[in-house]
Amino acid sequence: MEHIAALLLVISCSQDLSGCREIPAPTPLFEVYEDCQAALPKAVSMLAPQHPRILAKCLEVDPALEDEYNQLTWNVLPNGMLGASLPVSSVVAVSEPAQPGEAYLH
Repeated sequence: MEHIAALLLVISCSQDLSGCREIPAPTPLFEVYEDCQAALPKAVSMLAPQHPRILAKCLEVDPALEDEYNQLTWNVLPNGMLGASLPVSSVVAVSEPAQPGEAYLH
């Protein structure tokens, strides 16, 4: 099984940054963070002709928590900087026992 160490996030924006959206990266997942960093400039150059303004960022992924990432959040700041994060869910749900004396954690 391949482990993911980095995710390449690519965002396309209008020139004035009034409208931005996530677009598919040519290669979105990497086993080594440094490989993502090395691929970032090429990905931006490839996508630039079709998009007015491209912002991209490599996000580190902890392979041990690979299945725990539940949401990718990003924001383009007025100065054109891309902020992004991959928070890990820490929610633990407890349900009523099916039988007295039993408890289930999800």
